[in-house]
Amino acid sequence: MDEKKFRQNSRRELLKLTPVLALGAFAIPNLQEGLLKKGLRFSDWTAARLFRPRHLATTFDDSEVTPFEKFPLNTYDVDDPGVIFENWTLTVSGAVQKPGDYTLEQIQALPRVRQNTRHICVEGWDVIGRFGGARLSDFLGLIGADPTARFITVNCADDYYESLDMATAMHQQTLLCYEMYDRPLTREHGAPLRLQIPTKIGYKQAKYLTDLKVTHVLDRLGYWEDQGYSWFYGL
Repeated sequence: MDEKKFRQNSRRELLKLTPVLALGAFAIPNLQEGLLKKGLRFSDWTAARLFRPRHLATTFDDSEVTPFEKFPLNTYDVDDPGVIFENWTLTVSGAVQKPGDYTLEQIQALPRVRQNTRHICVEGWDVIGRFGGARLSDFLGLIGADPTARFITVNCADDYYESLDMATAMHQQTLLCYEMYDRPLTREHGAPLRLQIPTKIGYKQAKYLTDLKVTHVLDRLGYWEDQGYSWFYGL
């Protein structure tokens, strides 16, 4: 056998062995965590490049919406962190022209969007809900967000935190949500303000927002992502 043919056969056989070698690596405890982290990073990288900024999540008729009383509550800590609504503001910082504290009334003065979309939880359940609020993209325009910035981060009254890529933040269905079922958001569902992002998994949709930052660099990903969950997690 000549050298060229030998190399081709050797490469072919090596490719056949690659899945077996990968499974074998996962069987070695010291390698598992590193391989899982690399797998998540690759998954996020791929999902981000497949994301279509103009592609809309499915919307539904009013008749298909899950009754409000059957919409599950899911929080990582408490259902009500005790926000004093009269004193609440959203503190804006980072790469913006107009940092400062914004009231709910200022956010509600932006064009209101109502949409019936599916909320999908990482735990395996999903429901169709009716949500209302201002487009996050409109709010970013109001505060003069740097268009070259790559990320949005939010902090919450219950110490939860989350981050979004800018393409998702600018998506027309991404809301600063202050309504559910045409009524003011309840405390248990994240009042006075939460994220509502039908193109993302549920844990990206942070409740009880208190701070929003526009940034070029992330110092932390999100509460669950820093525990090892996927960061991008597009649907």
